[in-house]
Amino acid sequence: MRGLTRADFRGAGSPLTKTGRALTRRPALTRAGTAAAGAAAAGLFLSGCAAGAEGVRIEGPARTGTAAGTATSAPSSPTAPTKVDAVALLKKDRNVSAAIRRDLEPCVGDEYPVDVSYGNLTGSTAPDVVINVLTCGDAIGIGTYVYREEAAAKRYENVFVNEQPPVYAEISRGDLEVTRQVYGPGDPVSFPSGEDVITYRWADGRFTEHERTHSDYSKTVEGADPSPAPEGG
Repeated sequence: MRGLTRADFRGAGSPLTKTGRALTRRPALTRAGTAAAGAAAAGLFLSGCAAGAEGVRIEGPARTGTAAGTATSAPSSPTAPTKVDAVALLKKDRNVSAAIRRDLEPCVGDEYPVDVSYGNLTGSTAPDVVINVLTCGDAIGIGTYVYREEAAAKRYENVFVNEQPPVYAEISRGDLEVTRQVYGPGDPVSFPSGEDVITYRWADGRFTEHERTHSDYSKTVEGADPSPAPEGG
């Protein structure tokens, strides 16, 4: 059993091809997205708009739960990563919404739609683990999580959760970089107006927002890259 990586989604029409250190300017959806993508994302947004909808929370540190504990920062450099069973980690973590745990199934064979990366985010002696959960058909990011290893307890602690789709997280020069699509009035699900890229840094045992960059997509050129929003806009 293994998780899918972005390389597995780089076929025709895949929205997860990469340019540079960030996702393509449309990490979760493209204008040429299929009807299936629109239907899947629409359902996710509708559930997110309902007050108290299960499985949707604002980005930030994970709440304390059965899989979480008290983290302490260690300044030493992390060791080589030990690969984790991302699917098992998510399924037993009560900080992950019940809907995502229930619906996390293989797309084909034993291939799960999870993207896993390792890096130094929290100053732990072991590499931190970033997990993105995607939809099978169109690789829409529906949840992103960061786990920090507690060496003494020999377990992983969930220290970050974002389940507001479409969302995708990466490690960028020691920071956590979260990309979210932005929708304006009247935007169809497959045609967002732009994106926010939010950078988080670890301090005092939690992630806090350090920087936020907004980009607007072109409305005139099909498939064009977004243009940066003017200052003060």
